[in-house]
Amino acid sequence: MTPRYPFPDVNTLPEDIRARILEVQAKAGFIPNVFLGFARRPAEWRAFFAYHDALMLKEEGTLTKGEREMIVTATSATNQCLYCVVAHGAILRIYEKQPLLADQLAVNYRKADITPRQRAMLDFAMKVCTQSHEIEDTDFARLHAYGFDDEDIWDIAAITAFFGLSNRMASFAGMQPNPEFFLMGRVPKVKA
Repeated sequence: MTPRYPFPDVNTLPEDIRARILEVQAKAGFIPNVFLGFARRPAEWRAFFAYHDALMLKEEGTLTKGEREMIVTATSATNQCLYCVVAHGAILRIYEKQPLLADQLAVNYRKADITPRQRAMLDFAMKVCTQSHEIEDTDFARLHAYGFDDEDIWDIAAITAFFGLSNRMASFAGMQPNPEFFLMGRVPKVKA
């Protein structure tokens, strides 16, 4: 499937966006399509990636980078977003060093090889994803029992909500996962 909105030429982008994209390319070896997909609207690109980074790269709280990616992978599967399941599943495999985990989460997180704490986290994320209007104090109490504080709970909800936006944008725009994502974390990386 061809994206519904053509990707801009990297060389025509504002310098701050171009620099970030080239930095990602140097690190990953390719440019993830989401970077180009949003770059057609620079102000929205900046806002999107600023919030992405605030949620996914933060040091505070008890959520690990892998757990953040678990939330993205599982909720993106519920939202049927191929791009985010594949791309964030790849990142999850790398962070957790578990080549099967992303597939398990995408198909049925309840059967995945995760801890009870992570299961509670994903149960809450799924409720935010599909029934946020039904969140109650008992949902908070369950997470508190697993050691999550109110700020962690905010993070779980914010990651879920942010990627709900991302899922819908990627899906409506016809954004496809880069082929490189499919093998990341599944096969050993070839050393140069």
